[in-house]
This record gives sequence, structure tokens and C-alpha cells, in this order.
Amino acid sequence: MSQRWEPLTPRDHSVMGVLRAIQAVSDAMDRMHSGMKGDMDMNATDVAALRMLIMREQRGQIVSPHDLAEHLRISTASTTKLLDRLTVSGHLERRPHPHDRRARVVVLTQASRDDFYKHFGARLRGMRGITEGYDDDELAVVTRFLGELSAVIDPPE
Repeated sequence: MSQRWEPLTPRDHSVMGVLRAIQAVSDAMDRMHSGMKGDMDMNATDVAALRMLIMREQRGQIVSPHDLAEHLRISTASTTKLLDRLTVSGHLERRPHPHDRRARVVVLTQASRDDFYKHFGARLRGMRGITEGYDDDELAVVTRFLGELSAVIDPPE
């Protein structure tokens, strides 16, 4: 059975434009993270852990080893190795939980924070600068779209 070709509608062109833009952003992020891995002499999981800690820190959230394992989708054993590696390299510290003395939290060192921003700061400022060209309603739509897109690409378990 042959499929009849239908010309693309204006909507199809718009959707394809968005999908191409998503691919371009994804490719740019891949290149940026690859560059950071090389510059910081870390593997992808290490860099992802630092990014997660920076983001949670900016939101005023504490991070437990379990939170890190869940975010990275790695085992407890892998998390322990990651934490050991990043502690020895001076990127993070394990500290007592501020409210539960039995638990531990993971905190970036100032040196790690400085190193991360040295490699990522200009791009972060550039990304923030782009938002200045949009009003609050437009940013709400972009935020909703990106949140929905993230959930489709990487569904919560």
C-alpha cells in the first residue's frame, strides 16, 4: 500500500522549525558539556553532578547523596564512588544534615564553584541575557514548553 504524499501545512513547518531548534540546542549543550568535561578533566557524570549541585544551591535546596543518585539515575555504589572521587579532587564536601544528625548532605567547595563558573559563567550570563528580550507571559510559555519537553524526553520514573 503506497502512502500518498501531502504537502506540508504552515503548522507542519512551524512544528518542524521548533524540532530543528530543539536539536540545535541539544547539540550546543552536548558540545558545551563535552568542552567542560575536557577543561575540568572530569567525566560526564562528574560534570552532571556539579551542575545539579549548582542548580539546587541556587534554589536554596540541600542535596543528600540519595538525591544525587536519584537525579543521576545511578546506584548507591556508583554514588559512593562519585562522591569519593569528587571529595578527593576537592570539588565537594560531605557535611552533617542541618536538621537530621544521622544524615549527610553534599556541598560544593568554593574552589569547585569558582571552577564551574569559570567554565560556565559566560554562557550562563548569555542565556540569562536572552531572557531579557521576553516579557513575563512569554517566559511562562517557554518555561511550560521546556518543562513538558523535558518530561517527554526524560520521563520521571
